[in-house]
Amino acid sequence: MKYKILFFLIILANTLLAQSQWPIFRGDQQLTASVSAKLPEQLQLLASFQTDDDIKASPVVEDGIVYCGSTDGFFYAFDLKGELKWKFNAENAIEAPAILLDGKAIFGSLDGWLFCLNQREGKLVWKYKTDNQIIGSANWHTEGARTVIAVGSYDYYLHGVDLENGQNLWKYESDNFINGAPALYQENVVFGGCDGFLHLVNLQTGQATRKIELSTYVASSPAIIGKEAYIGDYDGRFFAVELDEGKFLWIYDDPDKNLPFVSSPAVAGDYIVIGNEDRNLYCFNRKDGKLVWSKRLSNRVNSSSIIIGNRVITATMDGMLYINALKTGEELWSYEIGSQMVSSPAYYEGKIIIGANDGRLYILGESN
Repeated sequence: MKYKILFFLIILANTLLAQSQWPIFRGDQQLTASVSAKLPEQLQLLASFQTDDDIKASPVVEDGIVYCGSTDGFFYAFDLKGELKWKFNAENAIEAPAILLDGKAIFGSLDGWLFCLNQREGKLVWKYKTDNQIIGSANWHTEGARTVIAVGSYDYYLHGVDLENGQNLWKYESDNFINGAPALYQENVVFGGCDGFLHLVNLQTGQATRKIELSTYVASSPAIIGKEAYIGDYDGRFFAVELDEGKFLWIYDDPDKNLPFVSSPAVAGDYIVIGNEDRNLYCFNRKDGKLVWSKRLSNRVNSSSIIIGNRVITATMDGMLYINALKTGEELWSYEIGSQMVSSPAYYEGKIIIGANDGRLYILGESN
């Protein structure tokens, strides 16, 4: 019996540790942007970190260190007190979120480079060149001794890169720009693009497993739960897709609302939450696609919401940060950052970290 208890405690400790990290855009490889943690009732500004230009990339966090690029061309690592650990000169604007993997920070830049840095010191390990800008996060899959990094580019390709040495393993051609991040599904990644398709690509072979037509282009990233992908498009429709058969489970399409979903969904239990350019925050029932609630916010939502426990955190283009109740949409808290936010929030140990177009990254939490 005591061994079972010990095993349970080990699993619980590992789960809590995983939830306290945010090593990739949207928090996990399935891009669900949801953790079962608890936020303080009221958040206060604890610290901030200033860069020299807009923050459009979303921060990632591991072991108390925040990593984020700026359009000033530098990639930064700083602690939760806002104190710089190191910075790396990428020599071009950075809008793509990083991934943190095996002691490395990997991110793309607007001149098409994919950089791999030593996470501790910020020294270059390798860099890989695509033929156009990278604005979305990468993802990865490990099989045997090889880890493949997958990243989309405006050169129309999804690139498969060897984590160990930065060498190209394969290139998968889509028919237009790739904006968002690929989400992991088994040994595949799933991504939408400006070609109007949802693509499933095997990360070990670089071959298409399936292409599902959505009809119009997709600027955001999908979220994956089980065998289902959830994604919005530029015509304001939202899809639930069964990936093994490539069929639509449901489609939300309000003909009176056709502004784009630029942000990506967050999923927790039976709830899917996503903001729209029409200033509304939408919550759908994951099983049938019915609208559970919608909440009109103060401005457009290009940043992607996250779900922490029973709360939804959302940033708007007029510089407001909101917390709404997951089940009802009730506004519970708001805070004025005062500058546009397209960066999406990260969560770490009771704290929310987000960047804004004033070049500053903000750390909000409960003051001691």
